[in-house]
Amino acid sequence: MSILVAGGAGYIGAHVVRLLQERGERVIVVDDLSYGSAERIGDARLVEVDIASSSARRLLLNTMIDEDVTAVIHFAARKQVGESVEKPMWYYQQNIGGLANMLSAMRDAGVRTMIFSSSAAVYGMPPVEVVPEDIDKHPINPYGETKLIGEWMMADCERAWGLKWIGLRYFNVAGASSDDLGDPACLNLIPMVLEKLSQGQSPKIFGTDYDTPDGTCIRDYIHVGDLAEAHLAALDYLGGDGQASHHVFNVGTGTGTSVREIVDGLREVTGIDFTAEEVDRRAGDPPKLIGDASRITSELGWTARYGVREILESAWSAWQAGPNRIEK
Repeated sequence: MSILVAGGAGYIGAHVVRLLQERGERVIVVDDLSYGSAERIGDARLVEVDIASSSARRLLLNTMIDEDVTAVIHFAARKQVGESVEKPMWYYQQNIGGLANMLSAMRDAGVRTMIFSSSAAVYGMPPVEVVPEDIDKHPINPYGETKLIGEWMMADCERAWGLKWIGLRYFNVAGASSDDLGDPACLNLIPMVLEKLSQGQSPKIFGTDYDTPDGTCIRDYIHVGDLAEAHLAALDYLGGDGQASHHVFNVGTGTGTSVREIVDGLREVTGIDFTAEEVDRRAGDPPKLIGDASRITSELGWTARYGVREILESAWSAWQAGPNRIEK
């Protein structure tokens, strides 16, 4: 038996792959390596494919049968909010098309368990300080729309052929559990700041006129190691005898931190006295997103262990261990 991890060579996926391997699971990684690296997956078998391609469904089906796959953890998706606004149809083709191929292969292979990488972007701009799972969802960008549609697809598959699934709605993921698993893509705030510093440039703050205390966006930052543990908790939850009482869970801390506070924290952790450039807002960014994580704590027994300081320190350590070390 094995567990298939789609996008398992990427930032979050590689953390989950490592945890699975540490507890003795056999892991199959499916990844197109557009943002991932085969060096991150240890001895897991790698199937290199774009799961949204026309040939992917057959390859996924054969892999699931040949490797006796019993569950899928699905990370594979495009995830840049601004890019999704500029290229909406590509995001639908990639994120919805890829998930459709995966679910179709699972149905035909008899694989009935799915842990889905969803997102807090499904909420849009909710009218509350801390967001519960059952609030109305009004995503404000195509990326968030694809994640909400993904949840609908799995609910439909549950009714049609008995899929057992959980969608984990991540908030802002950052940090590293070990230096070799740092975020390599530079698509999120912390690695974007560090990348600019490594290039001798000023980091950017996108938007300082939001309706927040310091004018910058507020987010709920979750350590990637905590998030990886949440996936295993969800997998074990579905592996029990009972039926899931809920299918979607926020994965966050319930605490918000502003972009300016993150930048100031990086200035302290790195010891580099830099000035951030303030520029216009990016399209599709809500002012504030903080998650109510009480459901995942009460039902899956998961709670975040790390705070923003540990996130910043681990991200900095991983960056300095990588190829673009910053000499002070």
